[in-house]
Amino acid sequence: MTAITRPTKFCYACGAVIDAAAVACPTCGAKQPSTTALAVRSEKRILPAALLCFFLGVFGAHRFYVGKVGTGILQLCTLGGFGIWWLVDMIMIVVGSFKDADGEKITAWT
Repeated sequence: MTAITRPTKFCYACGAVIDAAAVACPTCGAKQPSTTALAVRSEKRILPAALLCFFLGVFGAHRFYVGKVGTGILQLCTLGGFGIWWLVDMIMIVVGSFKDADGEKITAWT
C-alpha cells in the first residue's frame, strides 16, 4: 500500500520542513509568504545581458542570450532599430525590467 504524501516546503524563518499550504510555521510561528507573492525570476543574469547589449546590442546579442530569438533576428536585421531599440533594451536591463523568453524578469546580477 502506498502512502500519500503532501507537498512540503521549508520555513522562511527557521528552515523547518512544513506543509506547503501552511500559513505559519508550527515550529517557530513565523508567517509564511504566499506562493503568489514570490517573484518569478529568470535563470538568466543581468551582467551578461548588459554586457552583450552594450557591446553587441545593435546586433541583438542580448536577446539571443535570454532566448528571444525572433526579436533577436529582427533587431539584427534593423541594426537595433537604428540604435533606438538598443537604447531602450539597455535601460530596461539596467533598471531590472527586462524579461526573458518565458516572461520572467531578469533580476540577479551574477
